[in-house]
Amino acid sequence: MEQKIRRDRNMGDNLRRLREAHHISQEKLCAELQRRSCDIGQTTYAKYEAGQLNIRASVLIELRKIYGCTYDDFFTGLDPKE
Repeated sequence: MEQKIRRDRNMGDNLRRLREAHHISQEKLCAELQRRSCDIGQTTYAKYEAGQLNIRASVLIELRKIYGCTYDDFFTGLDPKE
């Protein structure tokens, strides 16, 4: 039986924080992701930030390259013990 991964709004908050820290719109970010072979539209990306859709690992890999950040930056605050 397939189990769905629990959606987590904190990931969306971190995605938004990183994008805004780099002063880039969702539209421009999606254009860059598409240039890097990630077929992501602005509507889909908005759902990532809203916590309505789980982000694919391949997109995280490209976002890390775009932002020059660590993977930890995407997961900040997700562990309640931090």
